[in-house]
Amino acid sequence: MRRLGLAAAAVVAAGALAGCASDGPARPTARESASGPPSTSVTPSTTSTPTTTQGPAQDPTQEPTQDLGEPLPWGPTVGELAQAHEIVAAMTAGELAGQVIVGRYAGTDPSVAARLVRRLHLAGVCVTNDNVVDADQVRATTRAVTRAAHHDGRDFPAVIGIDEEGGTVSHLRGIATDFPAFEDAGLAIGQHERRGRQVVQQAAYATAQELRAFGFSWVFAPDADVTIGPADVTIGSRSPSSDPKLAALAVGAAVRGYDDAGLVSTIKHFPGHGSATVDSHRTLPHIDASMRRLEHRDLRPFARGIDAGAPAVMVGHLDVEAMAPGGPSSVEPKIYDYLRDDLGFEGVAITDSLGMGAVAGIPDLGVKALEAGADLLLMPADTTTMHRVVKRAVEDGTLSRDRVEDAAARVVALQLWQASASQDDPLPADPAKVAENAEAASAALREAAYGS
Repeated sequence: MRRLGLAAAAVVAAGALAGCASDGPARPTARESASGPPSTSVTPSTTSTPTTTQGPAQDPTQEPTQDLGEPLPWGPTVGELAQAHEIVAAMTAGELAGQVIVGRYAGTDPSVAARLVRRLHLAGVCVTNDNVVDADQVRATTRAVTRAAHHDGRDFPAVIGIDEEGGTVSHLRGIATDFPAFEDAGLAIGQHERRGRQVVQQAAYATAQELRAFGFSWVFAPDADVTIGPADVTIGSRSPSSDPKLAALAVGAAVRGYDDAGLVSTIKHFPGHGSATVDSHRTLPHIDASMRRLEHRDLRPFARGIDAGAPAVMVGHLDVEAMAPGGPSSVEPKIYDYLRDDLGFEGVAITDSLGMGAVAGIPDLGVKALEAGADLLLMPADTTTMHRVVKRAVEDGTLSRDRVEDAAARVVALQLWQASASQDDPLPADPAKVAENAEAASAALREAAYGS
């Protein structure tokens, strides 16, 4: 792979966007304060009406200039996305196939994860509790993966992700701070909206700083599912609320907290797993709600998260009758079309784990997901086989190289953003302070949810 570094961003982007100039800030501040006005309704995107204000005459033959430092709605700047397109255009088919896969690996040896990333040119890996021993071993793993990506010719961070939602879903239990389940976020906001949103945002910020201190660049949280209660056998307390408004506010606050700390967050499991009565880890759930019901309940937290600047959305494995009957949603173009066209999402669409029972036995699963609109394939059952299948599909034209380049460019742009955003929010010099802040944020969330 041709090495393109962070220092070359302005040069590469200027070449991709001829005549562009940057006179704006290199990095935006937080997208929205926690006390900003909520927007929890699902409204399809529409074409904007051109302004009628009289302005200076422009030469119609001159291309409009773009500010390379202008942030896109999902985080990266115009320049970072342009740089990402330059990077992926220079990739071989094997490198390109790897850049749209986040792999799984067995065991606790950091070198195993590192070799997988370098050999298959993977975007990165997902670390689970099966890969974890203690704090030192976790840091050794993230360092090894980071070095592997660098040795593969990359000057942007690897995707080093983890499910760290709080409550029952914590793959760093006993190592990182014990945050409560995300249902406490909805409870806190229900008790006092303004204060609740502040503590939720702070909890996400503290979680993100702690994960960054361990070497992670992504978190597969927050959960945006609206639970239906006891019949919901999978999500439960992972959901912020059974009330769509509270769930939406919690998701928006959490996204801003992660974003402020320079960690990539992922709202999940689109278009909503909270009403599923079977577990997609085992089989394909059928969602029979009407479209009106989905828009009123399930989709509202996703709309709110996207409005707050969510950089990534995880698409679940669901048979959603009103949107794409038959499913699974992770390989259905109509699902991605709704996400992009109706909700206006421009960031990275990542599948739920491709090793789950709901998608078992589907031929060419990764190719189908990419064709449908996915940008990143999460944890295939066999990472090496998935890479080989995607690489072959790109080489023989079964899968459009343009489609895969578009997907990979989003992933790379987000990693360029992560590198820059984390520099803008440096971690405390004393590691103990990171843990202290996380403990305080966890306690504040519990207190806001239940009172003292």
